[in-house]
Amino acid sequence: MKKIDIIIGSTRLGRRSPLIAEWFAKNLPQAELTYDIIDLADFDLPFLDESEMPQTGTYHHETTKRWSEKIATYAGFIFIVPQYNWGYPAVLKNALDYLYREWQGKPACLVTFGGHGGSQAQIALRLVMQGLKMPVLSVAPMITLSPSASQSESLNTLVAYEPLLPALEAEFKRYLN
Repeated sequence: MKKIDIIIGSTRLGRRSPLIAEWFAKNLPQAELTYDIIDLADFDLPFLDESEMPQTGTYHHETTKRWSEKIATYAGFIFIVPQYNWGYPAVLKNALDYLYREWQGKPACLVTFGGHGGSQAQIALRLVMQGLKMPVLSVAPMITLSPSASQSESLNTLVAYEPLLPALEAEFKRYLN
């Protein structure tokens, strides 16, 4: 079975990204694809500190090597990303910038959220995905969540996105077969 990684794209305290990532992992169809969750908070990548360009695949630091080995095992990615000031978190940009070949050609689903759904974060991320040569799935939920929404209110909001999940799986399968 092919593995899809769900990347939690924020490390902020009190973040809702883990809740959303867990909801997707639990509710996505599991027949032909498997889903893992990676929390960027668990990798503690410093700001890009490698001396070589990522395209070379030459990594000197153990944190980069560990990050590279982890990402290389996945066939595609779902990025769970809050919108911050009409962009996306710096920690995600940093994690993306560390690597190149490991991302190249692998499909990406962009799931953004925020008070207005994260449309500006999607625009910014699409440009980065283009640079990394990652095809972006057309199923790209923009979830409107009030900053004051409770955990249960957030989960209730996510239920409205359940009908998209089979289409998301089908798009991944189309790219991966």
